Amino acid sequence: MRIEPVFLFDLDGTLVDSVYQHVLAWKEALDAEGIELSVWRIHRKVGMSGGLFMNQLLRETGAAMSAERGDKLRLAHAAAYRRYADQIRPLPGARELLNWLTEAGIPWAIATSGRMETASVNLAALGVDPERVPVVTRDQVKYAKPDPDLFLAAAERLDAPIEQAFVIGDSIWDMLAAKRCRALGVGLLSGGYGLDELQQSGAFRVYEDPADMLRHIDEVGGRR
Repeated sequence: MRIEPVFLFDLDGTLVDSVYQHVLAWKEALDAEGIELSVWRIHRKVGMSGGLFMNQLLRETGAAMSAERGDKLRLAHAAAYRRYADQIRPLPGARELLNWLTEAGIPWAIATSGRMETASVNLAALGVDPERVPVVTRDQVKYAKPDPDLFLAAAERLDAPIEQAFVIGDSIWDMLAAKRCRALGVGLLSGGYGLDELQQSGAFRVYEDPADMLRHIDEVGGRR
């Protein structure tokens, strides 16, 4: 009996071109709090859980970070990000890849470290209705990436064993989470991480973007 795959997608930098808007939104929120952090350092943290983000902020800046200040930063980031909403676009081939999977009868879901307050912007740009497609956000799990909770919850929504899942993401945090839950990690370069970084974090295949992945869909269990 052939085991059918399921596909679990990250959102930012994987299906939508939104990583740098997140970076700028975090920069705006941090500047408003008088916390100096270089843009490139912020980029390295996009995709990890908010708690881990705050812990790394403490290490790198020495800034005092109470729960109240953390919440204030998160809300300021979300407000700034929503102002970039008209700039958010699907990555090349993202809609085509999702449509292909749907037409092929291959189940897929979205699992994002973002809360619905920002994920809703991306879903609208992508044309995905969370009432029709399984979408798991940070609001729905105890821990976010690099913990595997998001992907485990997404696989459960599809009623599929995590071991038959492909986790598609653009960051090392996605690949580490996939590795921890025994899924196969597929890396995309469209979020700014490099080939070596993704492979060293556990990606068994790396593609440029969703369009490139669709061209090679047979390498990850798809059949044309």
